[in-house]
Amino acid sequence: MRADAQARLHRLLQGLLSPSVLPALVLSGCLVVTAVLSHGALADAEQDAQADFDGRVRELVNNLDQRMQTYVQALYGVQGLFASSQDVDREEFRTYLAGQDLNRHFPGVHGVGYMRLVGPRQREAHEVLVRRQGFPDYRIFPAGERDWYAPIVYLEPFNDSNRHAFGYDAGSEPHRRTALEQARDSGQPAMSAKIRLVQEVGAPAQSGFLVVLPVYNHPQPIATLAQRRSAISGWVFAPFRVGDLMAGLGGPRAAALDVEIYDGGVITPEALMYDSVPQAHDTARVTRQQISIANHRWTLRIATLPGGGTARTDKAQVIGALGVALSTLLACLTWLLARGRVHARAGMRRSRALAEELKEGQVTLMVLADSAQRSQAMLRSILDSTIDGILVDNLKGAVLNSNRRFRELWNVPEHLDWQNDGAVLMAHMCSQLRHPECGLRLDEPEQLTLPGVQRGAGLEEEHEVLHLKDGRVIEKYTRGLQLGSEPARIWSFRDITERTQIERREQTRRHVLELLATGAPLQTILESVVLGVEADNEDMMCSILQLDDSGEHLLVGAAPSLPGFYNAAIHGMAIRDGIGACGLAVRTRSRVIVEDIRLAPSWGEYRDLALQAHLGSCWSDPIISTSGAVLGTFAIYHREARLPSLANIALIEQGARLAGIAIEQAQAAEALRIGEARFRSLYDHAPVALWEQDWSAVRGALAELELSGIEDLAAYLQANPSQLRRLASLVRILDVNAAALEQVAAPPGRKDIGALTLAQNFDAAAMPNFAGAVTALAQGQHFFACEGSFERLDGVARLNELTLLVMPGHTHSLDFVIVSTLDITERRRMDDELRVLATTDFLTGLPNRREFMGRLQEEEGRLQRDIGASAAVLLLDIDHFKRINDEYGHAAGDAVLRQLADLMCEGQRKIDMLGRIGGEEFALLLPGTELTAATVFAERLRQRVEQTPMRLDDGVTLNITVSIGIAAMDEKAPGGDQALIRADQALYRAKRAGRNRVEQMDGEADRPGHQVPAASGLNLD
Repeated sequence: MRADAQARLHRLLQGLLSPSVLPALVLSGCLVVTAVLSHGALADAEQDAQADFDGRVRELVNNLDQRMQTYVQALYGVQGLFASSQDVDREEFRTYLAGQDLNRHFPGVHGVGYMRLVGPRQREAHEVLVRRQGFPDYRIFPAGERDWYAPIVYLEPFNDSNRHAFGYDAGSEPHRRTALEQARDSGQPAMSAKIRLVQEVGAPAQSGFLVVLPVYNHPQPIATLAQRRSAISGWVFAPFRVGDLMAGLGGPRAAALDVEIYDGGVITPEALMYDSVPQAHDTARVTRQQISIANHRWTLRIATLPGGGTARTDKAQVIGALGVALSTLLACLTWLLARGRVHARAGMRRSRALAEELKEGQVTLMVLADSAQRSQAMLRSILDSTIDGILVDNLKGAVLNSNRRFRELWNVPEHLDWQNDGAVLMAHMCSQLRHPECGLRLDEPEQLTLPGVQRGAGLEEEHEVLHLKDGRVIEKYTRGLQLGSEPARIWSFRDITERTQIERREQTRRHVLELLATGAPLQTILESVVLGVEADNEDMMCSILQLDDSGEHLLVGAAPSLPGFYNAAIHGMAIRDGIGACGLAVRTRSRVIVEDIRLAPSWGEYRDLALQAHLGSCWSDPIISTSGAVLGTFAIYHREARLPSLANIALIEQGARLAGIAIEQAQAAEALRIGEARFRSLYDHAPVALWEQDWSAVRGALAELELSGIEDLAAYLQANPSQLRRLASLVRILDVNAAALEQVAAPPGRKDIGALTLAQNFDAAAMPNFAGAVTALAQGQHFFACEGSFERLDGVARLNELTLLVMPGHTHSLDFVIVSTLDITERRRMDDELRVLATTDFLTGLPNRREFMGRLQEEEGRLQRDIGASAAVLLLDIDHFKRINDEYGHAAGDAVLRQLADLMCEGQRKIDMLGRIGGEEFALLLPGTELTAATVFAERLRQRVEQTPMRLDDGVTLNITVSIGIAAMDEKAPGGDQALIRADQALYRAKRAGRNRVEQMDGEADRPGHQVPAASGLNLD
């Protein structure tokens, strides 16, 4: 049955592969794939069309906003004309606006004019005055009695159309009057609702609006609403036709859009101000946008014109047509292949073909054998030409292979017999390491292993960086491989000295530039340079000497590792005689290498001083400025006499360059702060992240909130997070420097301001900090600093230190705000690690003596505040601990201490404090525990330690005992230090009484208290 099933399956497969079935299957599958691809192309076309539409909309809205902002700025200029003159006459007004060339630079503006505030009693005098100026028919219209009048007295260009508005009282019409009052009360630009301009006397008529700015009598104060109303003298304004305003806006890309503008926030027929294509219907895409101009809102309905997206389906149609054609072609090819397969099966039956194939196989084997020999020779050539040093061993102490680069890197002598004895090679390599105990080492004689890898286990890839005594840095990779049936290991060595020096130099350079940007003192910056060089060179001591203003003496700029008396002695050293390596380097303007200070004649009177400071050699390089002047010297000292390697020479040059950068930058810092151009240069190249932002929209929103009656802004923002988010969305990022782009992980080489948001300064978690900044600016402050968090462009949340500065002259408008941010994530992490290291014992993981004493002082304060409270202090010592170290070694002693700490932690309450205060001595603080209860606790602990064997690393177990001293703390004797002394006396008494026991000390009587005898007679004398 099984054979029949296999036969039927074979026949079924043959039938499927027949020329009549297989092509049909291929054709069906290809048609299905074509349909899927065509549908995907249609979806992509639709997505591209939507993206293009969104881009056009954004471009149109931004162009409209920028155009209106330009017009408002033009009105600010006219406002400044009135502010700078006591009385602006008609001719001065005309001359100023003629220079602006309104028709050319401000399309859509019908003119720029001035409305004068006229009281009811001043109306007749005002009309008489204007008529005397050459306008006998002048009058304020429309007629009627009103509280005040705002007639148009200046309007340029004063053409036939604008003459119709001459004398028109804008306060007579509700929409215009509302805009005038809003500008008067806020001191900010205001825009009217939809109106019909007085100049519109012909047809077709266009909707219009006004933008007005208040003009106040100077120097009257305008800080409050009442003061502004009292100081108002008139308004400068600009009338607009919406159709003329939108003409040519957006260019060719906006021509494919139907734009409708509605006054206010609701779309109604009555609010329609502009429709670019009134007959457009059945649009495919529609969006609604709102824009705020001069504290007035417009609603834009933007849609695509019909027939604009038909070409996007061409790609899908092409894919469908090509897919059908290719499917047919593949079906035909499949039919040909299937038929060829039938013919091939018939041909395979021929015995002569099999014989020929056998002969060809024999020839192929011969060719492969010859190719293998050539490949082996080629492999040796490749190994010898690689930039990495390669070593292969068999994990049994024998080296299988190595290349020429390996022997060059490790200076392997030709006479060294390392091929038969790998231990000799390892010893030679370890002798060149700065720390021979690290990296390469032998597990056992005649046995090479990797660190951390046990015999018999598979070798995983390992990586290590090795530092050599000559200053080189070598990167090592090891991984296991299989050579035939035997395991082996390959070692790869690469000289990364230059790369490491470049990274270290770049890191030190960035740190120096950050210190310069933050205004750090020059000494701090120079010390940073010195410490950066010494960080990876433990045997080096560096110094930077600066040339004074006279150019005759050297002053110590930074030498933190040199003795203080040596620095004091060479501070102010004269260079006229070229004394010492540094003085000679300045005189000769070249590097000076002193291998042995004791034998150098140039050291003269400073030789004894150098020997007293234990200095053996000195290498000094002059610090040359970019202009060629000598600024000082950078020197490297060693304890012993020695010559520098090539890596050391590069290190000297690096230190001299960085010191030169630091000194030059520090000298130029003051000059860079003067003037706008210098500020721009510092901004672009500062290593601190800087952001140029525009908060004017936030200022406008805050003014609206103030007019609505909100007094406590901080409480309002806290209660309304949605309003806070709205204010955050109004902040515009105008520019950033390279450090800011690097801080937020922006793509290198590209500055995309549109991709940045306020979340790169204040993320969602830092919104309370943003509320504090808004509140500070609303109160008139020009400086705000805080710490918070931000979100990088790759979504990673980081911590930052933020400083917000409003530039002088922009406090009221907030349109020029500089924000500097510093990523403090790593600094916070290091602070936390240092805090743990400062309070924790490294061996047991328990709090150290300082942390325990701090907690003891806190408990002392609690006892003084809480009447009736009590506490107990236990002091515990391991009996005969020195014997354990002497008989089993210090490693065994450390293991006992760790296990004892774990055992004590098991019985510890959450409120108890356990600490190691020295050697084998531990202390416990038991808050809320009386002396009797503490004695019971101590006895249980003593018994548990006595009954628990301590297991060493080699499997040996030890039984230990402890002696415990107890002292009480209460309101009568709350002192922590005295309690610890009494506990120590009780511990000493327990030791003298035979050890392995608990003793207590009565704090009130200062005499021995209750004694608990040992449960066993164990005595390790």
